[in-house]
Amino acid sequence: MAADAAAEGPAGTEVPLDAYSRVVTTVARELAPHVAALQVTGTDRGGRRREGSGSAVVFTDDGFMLTNAHVVAGSGSGSAAFADGTRTSIDVVGADALSDLAVVRARSAAPSAAVLGDAEKLQVGQLVVAVGNPLGLFGSVTAGVVSGLGRSLPTRAGRAGRVIEDVIQVDAALNPGNSGGALADAAGRVVGINTAVAGVGVGLAIPVNASTRRIIATLMKDGQVVRAYLGLVGAPTPLPRQVADRTGQAEGLRVAEVIGGSPADRSGLRTGDLVLTADGQRVSSAHDLQRLLFAESIGRPLQVTALRNGAMVDVIAVPEALVTPS
Repeated sequence: MAADAAAEGPAGTEVPLDAYSRVVTTVARELAPHVAALQVTGTDRGGRRREGSGSAVVFTDDGFMLTNAHVVAGSGSGSAAFADGTRTSIDVVGADALSDLAVVRARSAAPSAAVLGDAEKLQVGQLVVAVGNPLGLFGSVTAGVVSGLGRSLPTRAGRAGRVIEDVIQVDAALNPGNSGGALADAAGRVVGINTAVAGVGVGLAIPVNASTRRIIATLMKDGQVVRAYLGLVGAPTPLPRQVADRTGQAEGLRVAEVIGGSPADRSGLRTGDLVLTADGQRVSSAHDLQRLLFAESIGRPLQVTALRNGAMVDVIAVPEALVTPS
Protein backbone atom coordinates (compact mmCIF):
# COMPACT_ATOMS: atom_id res chain seq x y z
CA MET A 1 0.00 0.00 0.00
CA ALA A 2 1.12 3.53 -0.65
CA ALA A 3 2.41 4.74 2.69
CA ASP A 4 2.95 8.21 1.30
CA ALA A 5 -0.67 8.72 0.24
CA ALA A 6 -1.83 12.16 1.31
CA ALA A 7 -4.69 14.60 1.05
CA GLU A 8 -4.47 18.31 0.48
CA GLY A 9 -4.98 20.40 3.62
CA PRO A 10 -5.22 24.13 4.34
CA ALA A 11 -3.14 26.44 2.18
CA GLY A 12 -2.23 23.57 -0.15
CA THR A 13 -0.33 21.60 2.51
CA GLU A 14 -0.44 17.83 2.34
CA VAL A 15 -2.03 15.94 5.21
CA PRO A 16 -1.07 12.25 5.44
CA LEU A 17 -4.05 9.93 5.14
CA ASP A 18 -4.94 7.89 8.19
CA ALA A 19 -4.50 4.12 8.02
CA TYR A 20 -8.21 3.46 7.35
CA SER A 21 -8.28 5.90 4.45
CA ARG A 22 -5.09 4.45 2.98
CA VAL A 23 -6.65 0.99 2.91
CA VAL A 24 -9.90 2.16 1.32
CA THR A 25 -8.25 4.35 -1.30
CA THR A 26 -5.75 1.65 -2.22
CA VAL A 27 -8.41 -1.05 -2.58
CA ALA A 28 -10.61 1.30 -4.60
CA ARG A 29 -7.76 2.27 -6.91
CA GLU A 30 -6.70 -1.33 -7.49
CA LEU A 31 -10.16 -2.89 -7.82
CA ALA A 32 -12.21 -0.27 -9.67
CA PRO A 33 -10.61 -1.01 -13.09
CA HIS A 34 -11.88 -4.62 -12.87
CA VAL A 35 -15.52 -3.70 -12.13
CA ALA A 36 -17.89 -3.08 -15.04
CA ALA A 37 -21.18 -1.28 -15.44
CA LEU A 38 -23.61 -3.72 -17.06
CA GLN A 39 -26.55 -2.99 -19.31
CA VAL A 40 -28.62 -5.99 -20.41
CA THR A 41 -31.76 -6.49 -22.47
CA GLY A 42 -34.19 -9.35 -22.61
CA THR A 43 -37.79 -10.35 -22.04
CA ASP A 44 -39.74 -11.01 -18.88
CA ARG A 45 -42.01 -14.02 -18.31
CA GLY A 46 -44.85 -12.19 -20.01
CA GLY A 47 -42.77 -11.72 -23.15
CA ARG A 48 -42.32 -8.01 -22.56
CA ARG A 49 -38.99 -6.34 -23.25
CA ARG A 50 -37.00 -5.56 -20.15
CA GLU A 51 -33.79 -3.69 -19.54
CA GLY A 52 -31.55 -4.23 -16.57
CA SER A 53 -28.42 -2.72 -15.16
CA GLY A 54 -25.93 -3.47 -12.44
CA SER A 55 -22.28 -4.20 -11.91
CA ALA A 56 -19.97 -7.12 -12.67
CA VAL A 57 -16.47 -8.19 -11.66
CA VAL A 58 -13.89 -9.57 -14.09
CA PHE A 59 -12.54 -12.79 -12.56
CA THR A 60 -10.58 -14.36 -15.44
CA ASP A 61 -8.11 -12.81 -17.83
CA ASP A 62 -10.16 -13.98 -20.82
CA GLY A 63 -13.16 -11.84 -19.99
CA PHE A 64 -15.44 -13.88 -17.72
CA MET A 65 -17.32 -11.71 -15.22
CA LEU A 66 -19.38 -12.41 -12.12
CA THR A 67 -22.65 -10.67 -11.39
CA ASN A 68 -26.04 -11.42 -9.84
CA ALA A 69 -28.61 -13.67 -11.49
CA HIS A 70 -31.31 -11.07 -10.83
CA VAL A 71 -29.31 -8.48 -12.79
CA VAL A 72 -29.34 -10.57 -15.98
CA ALA A 73 -32.67 -12.37 -15.49
CA GLY A 74 -34.32 -13.03 -18.84
CA SER A 75 -31.37 -11.58 -20.74
CA GLY A 76 -28.99 -13.18 -23.20
CA SER A 77 -26.70 -10.29 -24.03
CA GLY A 78 -25.84 -6.70 -23.29
CA SER A 79 -22.86 -4.45 -22.84
CA ALA A 80 -20.19 -3.69 -20.25
CA ALA A 81 -18.32 -0.45 -19.70
CA PHE A 82 -15.20 0.08 -17.60
CA ALA A 83 -13.68 3.07 -15.87
CA ASP A 84 -10.86 3.35 -18.44
CA GLY A 85 -13.39 3.88 -21.23
CA THR A 86 -13.30 0.30 -22.51
CA ARG A 87 -16.67 -0.92 -23.76
CA THR A 88 -17.59 -4.38 -24.93
CA SER A 89 -20.63 -6.43 -25.82
CA ILE A 90 -21.27 -9.30 -23.43
CA ASP A 91 -23.07 -12.62 -23.56
CA VAL A 92 -24.81 -14.19 -20.58
CA VAL A 93 -23.03 -17.53 -20.14
CA GLY A 94 -25.23 -18.82 -17.35
CA ALA A 95 -27.29 -17.78 -14.35
CA ASP A 96 -28.40 -19.57 -11.21
CA ALA A 97 -31.36 -17.94 -9.51
CA LEU A 98 -31.03 -20.10 -6.40
CA SER A 99 -27.58 -18.70 -5.57
CA ASP A 100 -28.20 -15.31 -7.24
CA LEU A 101 -24.98 -15.73 -9.19
CA ALA A 102 -24.43 -15.35 -12.93
CA VAL A 103 -21.49 -15.45 -15.30
CA VAL A 104 -21.21 -13.20 -18.36
CA ARG A 105 -18.37 -12.95 -20.87
CA ALA A 106 -16.95 -10.06 -22.87
CA ARG A 107 -16.91 -10.53 -26.65
CA SER A 108 -13.81 -8.35 -27.00
CA ALA A 109 -10.96 -7.10 -24.84
CA ALA A 110 -11.68 -6.53 -21.16
CA PRO A 111 -9.45 -5.57 -18.21
CA SER A 112 -7.47 -8.25 -16.40
CA ALA A 113 -8.97 -10.27 -13.58
CA ALA A 114 -9.50 -9.19 -10.01
CA VAL A 115 -8.20 -11.59 -7.37
CA LEU A 116 -10.81 -13.82 -5.73
CA GLY A 117 -10.43 -14.40 -2.00
CA ASP A 118 -12.10 -16.71 0.52
CA ALA A 119 -15.05 -15.48 2.56
CA GLU A 120 -14.54 -18.32 5.03
CA LYS A 121 -11.64 -16.33 6.49
CA LEU A 122 -13.70 -13.20 7.21
CA GLN A 123 -14.33 -12.08 10.77
CA VAL A 124 -17.04 -9.88 12.22
CA GLY A 125 -15.70 -6.35 12.52
CA GLN A 126 -13.28 -6.74 9.62
CA LEU A 127 -12.97 -3.85 7.18
CA VAL A 128 -14.52 -4.42 3.74
CA VAL A 129 -14.84 -2.21 0.69
CA ALA A 130 -17.72 -2.33 -1.80
CA VAL A 131 -16.94 -1.28 -5.38
CA GLY A 132 -19.61 -1.03 -8.04
CA ASN A 133 -20.96 1.07 -10.86
CA PRO A 134 -24.46 2.09 -9.78
CA LEU A 135 -26.27 3.84 -12.62
CA GLY A 136 -23.00 3.94 -14.54
CA LEU A 137 -21.20 6.02 -11.90
CA PHE A 138 -17.80 4.43 -12.40
CA GLY A 139 -15.83 3.38 -9.38
CA SER A 140 -18.51 4.05 -6.76
CA VAL A 141 -16.88 3.07 -3.47
CA THR A 142 -18.25 2.58 0.02
CA ALA A 143 -16.52 1.08 3.03
CA GLY A 144 -17.57 -0.43 6.32
CA VAL A 145 -17.20 -3.54 8.38
CA VAL A 146 -18.52 -7.08 8.33
CA SER A 147 -21.43 -6.77 10.73
CA GLY A 148 -22.60 -10.36 10.51
CA LEU A 149 -21.67 -13.73 9.05
CA GLY A 150 -23.76 -16.80 8.38
CA ARG A 151 -26.86 -14.81 7.48
CA SER A 152 -29.54 -16.47 5.35
CA LEU A 153 -31.12 -15.07 2.19
CA PRO A 154 -34.26 -16.88 0.91
CA THR A 155 -34.45 -17.30 -2.87
CA ARG A 156 -36.92 -18.94 -5.22
CA ALA A 157 -36.89 -20.14 -8.82
CA GLY A 158 -40.07 -21.72 -10.11
CA ARG A 159 -41.18 -24.45 -7.71
CA ALA A 160 -37.82 -24.53 -5.96
CA GLY A 161 -37.08 -22.60 -2.83
CA ARG A 162 -33.64 -22.37 -1.33
CA VAL A 163 -31.81 -20.50 1.35
CA ILE A 164 -28.43 -19.01 0.45
CA GLU A 165 -26.41 -19.69 3.57
CA ASP A 166 -23.35 -17.89 4.91
CA VAL A 167 -24.40 -14.59 3.35
CA ILE A 168 -22.18 -11.70 4.43
CA GLN A 169 -23.88 -8.77 6.16
CA VAL A 170 -22.07 -5.45 5.89
CA ASP A 171 -22.77 -1.89 7.00
CA ALA A 172 -21.21 -0.43 3.86
CA ALA A 173 -23.91 1.49 1.99
CA LEU A 174 -25.10 -0.38 -1.11
CA ASN A 175 -27.08 1.23 -3.90
CA PRO A 176 -29.34 -0.80 -6.23
CA GLY A 177 -26.83 -0.51 -9.07
CA ASN A 178 -24.16 -2.02 -6.83
CA SER A 179 -25.76 -5.44 -7.37
CA GLY A 180 -23.13 -7.68 -8.94
CA GLY A 181 -20.27 -5.49 -7.76
CA ALA A 182 -17.32 -6.52 -5.65
CA LEU A 183 -17.01 -6.77 -1.89
CA ALA A 184 -13.30 -6.84 -1.10
CA ASP A 185 -11.13 -7.28 1.97
CA ALA A 186 -8.32 -4.93 2.95
CA ALA A 187 -5.93 -6.72 0.57
CA GLY A 188 -8.23 -6.06 -2.41
CA ARG A 189 -9.34 -9.69 -2.74
CA VAL A 190 -12.96 -10.17 -3.81
CA VAL A 191 -14.68 -12.06 -0.98
CA GLY A 192 -18.28 -11.43 -2.02
CA ILE A 193 -20.65 -10.30 -4.76
CA ASN A 194 -22.99 -7.58 -3.53
CA THR A 195 -26.58 -8.68 -3.91
CA ALA A 196 -29.13 -6.80 -1.84
CA VAL A 197 -29.95 -3.86 0.32
CA ALA A 198 -31.71 -5.35 3.35
CA GLY A 199 -32.50 -2.06 5.10
CA VAL A 200 -30.99 1.21 6.18
CA GLY A 201 -27.30 0.58 6.77
CA VAL A 202 -27.55 -3.14 6.00
CA GLY A 203 -26.14 -4.73 2.85
CA LEU A 204 -25.79 -8.37 1.87
CA ALA A 205 -23.24 -10.12 -0.32
CA ILE A 206 -23.01 -13.65 -1.71
CA PRO A 207 -19.76 -15.13 -0.34
CA VAL A 208 -16.91 -16.33 -2.51
CA ASN A 209 -16.13 -19.71 -0.99
CA ALA A 210 -15.74 -23.36 -1.96
CA SER A 211 -19.47 -23.85 -2.61
CA THR A 212 -19.93 -20.77 -4.76
CA ARG A 213 -16.71 -21.44 -6.67
CA ARG A 214 -18.23 -24.78 -7.62
CA ILE A 215 -21.39 -23.05 -8.82
CA ILE A 216 -19.33 -20.55 -10.82
CA ALA A 217 -17.29 -23.32 -12.47
CA THR A 218 -20.49 -25.18 -13.38
CA LEU A 219 -22.02 -22.04 -14.92
CA MET A 220 -18.88 -21.49 -17.00
CA LYS A 221 -18.93 -25.08 -18.25
CA ASP A 222 -22.64 -25.87 -18.60
CA GLY A 223 -24.48 -22.55 -18.41
CA GLN A 224 -26.77 -23.83 -15.67
CA VAL A 225 -26.64 -25.59 -12.34
CA VAL A 226 -28.36 -28.95 -12.05
CA ARG A 227 -29.13 -29.74 -8.44
CA ALA A 228 -30.55 -32.73 -6.68
CA TYR A 229 -33.95 -31.95 -5.17
CA LEU A 230 -35.25 -33.34 -1.87
CA GLY A 231 -38.22 -31.12 -1.17
CA LEU A 232 -37.98 -30.08 2.43
CA VAL A 233 -37.61 -26.79 4.28
CA GLY A 234 -35.80 -26.70 7.60
CA ALA A 235 -34.17 -24.54 10.23
CA PRO A 236 -31.22 -25.15 12.60
CA THR A 237 -32.40 -26.35 16.01
CA PRO A 238 -30.43 -27.32 19.15
CA LEU A 239 -30.51 -31.02 19.91
CA PRO A 240 -31.87 -32.28 23.22
CA ARG A 241 -29.02 -32.45 25.70
CA GLN A 242 -29.02 -36.23 26.00
CA VAL A 243 -28.88 -36.59 22.20
CA ALA A 244 -26.17 -33.95 21.92
CA ASP A 245 -24.10 -35.74 24.58
CA ARG A 246 -24.54 -39.09 22.82
CA THR A 247 -23.79 -37.87 19.29
CA GLY A 248 -21.36 -35.02 20.00
CA GLN A 249 -23.55 -32.86 17.75
CA ALA A 250 -25.04 -29.61 19.03
CA GLU A 251 -27.66 -28.87 16.34
CA GLY A 252 -29.79 -30.60 13.75
CA LEU A 253 -32.11 -29.42 10.98
CA ARG A 254 -35.74 -29.22 12.10
CA VAL A 255 -38.06 -30.04 9.19
CA ALA A 256 -40.56 -27.18 8.92
CA GLU A 257 -42.21 -28.33 5.69
CA VAL A 258 -42.17 -31.39 3.43
CA ILE A 259 -43.29 -30.72 -0.15
CA GLY A 260 -46.04 -33.14 -1.17
CA GLY A 261 -44.92 -35.74 -3.69
CA SER A 262 -41.24 -34.84 -3.29
CA PRO A 263 -38.41 -37.32 -2.64
CA ALA A 264 -38.46 -36.26 1.02
CA ASP A 265 -42.19 -36.99 1.19
CA ARG A 266 -41.81 -40.40 -0.44
CA SER A 267 -38.96 -41.29 1.90
CA GLY A 268 -41.20 -40.87 4.94
CA LEU A 269 -39.68 -37.72 6.37
CA ARG A 270 -42.24 -35.68 8.29
CA THR A 271 -42.71 -32.14 9.45
CA GLY A 272 -41.18 -31.89 12.92
CA ASP A 273 -38.42 -34.44 12.29
CA LEU A 274 -34.98 -33.31 13.42
CA VAL A 275 -32.48 -34.35 10.73
CA LEU A 276 -29.11 -35.33 12.22
CA THR A 277 -27.16 -36.81 9.31
CA ALA A 278 -27.41 -37.31 5.56
CA ASP A 279 -25.12 -39.61 3.63
CA GLY A 280 -23.24 -40.20 6.88
CA GLN A 281 -22.42 -36.49 7.30
CA ARG A 282 -23.71 -34.28 10.09
CA VAL A 283 -26.48 -31.87 9.18
CA SER A 284 -26.78 -28.75 11.32
CA SER A 285 -28.10 -26.27 8.75
CA ALA A 286 -29.73 -26.05 5.35
CA HIS A 287 -26.29 -25.45 3.88
CA ASP A 288 -25.03 -28.81 5.19
CA LEU A 289 -27.82 -30.52 3.28
CA GLN A 290 -27.62 -28.35 0.17
CA ARG A 291 -23.92 -29.02 -0.37
CA LEU A 292 -24.77 -32.72 -0.74
CA LEU A 293 -27.36 -32.01 -3.42
CA PHE A 294 -25.41 -31.44 -6.60
CA ALA A 295 -25.81 -33.38 -9.83
CA GLU A 296 -23.95 -36.50 -8.70
CA SER A 297 -26.60 -37.13 -6.02
CA ILE A 298 -29.46 -37.41 -8.52
CA GLY A 299 -31.00 -40.88 -8.43
CA ARG A 300 -28.57 -42.09 -5.78
CA PRO A 301 -30.10 -43.39 -2.52
CA LEU A 302 -29.37 -40.97 0.31
CA GLN A 303 -29.64 -42.27 3.86
CA VAL A 304 -31.08 -39.70 6.25
CA THR A 305 -31.10 -40.14 10.03
CA ALA A 306 -33.62 -38.08 11.97
CA LEU A 307 -34.86 -37.77 15.54
CA ARG A 308 -38.63 -38.32 15.80
CA ASN A 309 -40.49 -38.39 19.11
CA GLY A 310 -37.23 -39.14 20.93
CA ALA A 311 -36.27 -42.08 18.69
CA MET A 312 -33.76 -42.33 15.85
CA VAL A 313 -35.34 -43.01 12.46
CA ASP A 314 -33.46 -43.96 9.27
CA VAL A 315 -35.05 -43.28 5.88
CA ILE A 316 -33.81 -43.56 2.31
CA ALA A 317 -34.49 -40.63 0.00
CA VAL A 318 -33.71 -40.66 -3.72
CA PRO A 319 -33.09 -37.06 -4.91
CA GLU A 320 -34.50 -35.96 -8.25
CA ALA A 321 -33.01 -33.57 -10.80
CA LEU A 322 -33.92 -29.93 -10.51
CA VAL A 323 -32.82 -27.54 -13.25
CA THR A 324 -33.26 -23.99 -12.04
CA PRO A 325 -34.35 -21.37 -14.57
CA SER A 326 -32.10 -18.37 -15.13
